[in-house]
Amino acid sequence: MDPTTSPLSPASPAPAAPRRTADGPGRRPRLLARYRRLVFLTWFLTLDLIMFGAFVRLTDSGLGCPDWPGCYGHLSPLGAGDHIRAALEAMPYGPVSAFKAWIEMIHRYAGALLGLLIIAIAVCAWRLRGLPGRSPALAGWTLVMVCVQGAFGAWTVTHRLMPLVVTTHLVLGMSLLALMTWLAAREKAHAPVPADPGAGRAWMILGLAVLFLQVALGGWVSTNYAALACMDFPTCHGAWLPPMDFGEGYALLRGLGQLSSGELISQDALTAIHWTHRNFAFLVMALLGVLAWRWRRTPGLAGPARLLLALLALQMLTGLTTIFFQWPLLIAVMHNGGAAGLVLVGVTLLWRLSRAGARSRAEAPEGRETH
Repeated sequence: MDPTTSPLSPASPAPAAPRRTADGPGRRPRLLARYRRLVFLTWFLTLDLIMFGAFVRLTDSGLGCPDWPGCYGHLSPLGAGDHIRAALEAMPYGPVSAFKAWIEMIHRYAGALLGLLIIAIAVCAWRLRGLPGRSPALAGWTLVMVCVQGAFGAWTVTHRLMPLVVTTHLVLGMSLLALMTWLAAREKAHAPVPADPGAGRAWMILGLAVLFLQVALGGWVSTNYAALACMDFPTCHGAWLPPMDFGEGYALLRGLGQLSSGELISQDALTAIHWTHRNFAFLVMALLGVLAWRWRRTPGLAGPARLLLALLALQMLTGLTTIFFQWPLLIAVMHNGGAAGLVLVGVTLLWRLSRAGARSRAEAPEGRETH
């Protein structure tokens, strides 16, 4: 054999080393672990931001800095002190004060941080797309949602707290929480759910649809300051059907506290807004309560189902306390937080029902994960 052609010859070129990519097999477990931590952190921040957004709204801080994205053209209220003092002197009980300015700007800073974290989630999801069952689509939609949410946050200020814009901002925030909960649920192990839990998935979809409608009705109550339109319970103004003006109460294209004609909104309209939210709550509680009661002992569903029952009871308690104690701030924030809790537990149940008969993603062997 010619030594120049022998594979053992020193003159033979060495076999090429396999090319390593930045996201090769050796790095994927670390990237996946980082992605999971990022998802859980962002989910937690989303929930916190919803609670803080309620605090902004309930303390009338939404116009604490009446421009966007800065505060009188500055990055923080520290540089806007002269403007804030001038506004406070002109309207001592108006929407602007140093306290309200800081509340509003902290909310904006947290929203910006949330947006950056969701961008990071989308990037990680894209880098993990080569793994079976690791489509980046949901992370991409979450990124789109947070961008739309940011736009409505800006319009909330520029449209001077227009009820339709503020309510949409609230509903989009809950939708973002739902998406983040779904992302987080995919990364957490749970007990297997029976293969056929009685058409539970369809019922849970209906329950979430009804819940989101109730969230929108509650947002409409809050953004129109109709929480104390009925001061008694179970009646309203001493009647089961008090005088109400639904046409005026649910006119969408109008400013805060007024009609499109410029007239002030009537008490009958505020009563209609409050009465609708109050009574629709019974339908929501009945539907979700029955589902949670049915699943309270079902493997894989028992924990969230029992938590759902507890949250429904808490939500009723905070709602009644809001009426009887005339809208205390802490209870009102808890009521908003309870709504967020119902959304995240409902989405968790829907995720587990959609995986009925299969193991969760976190339990599946690496490389055999499925949605």
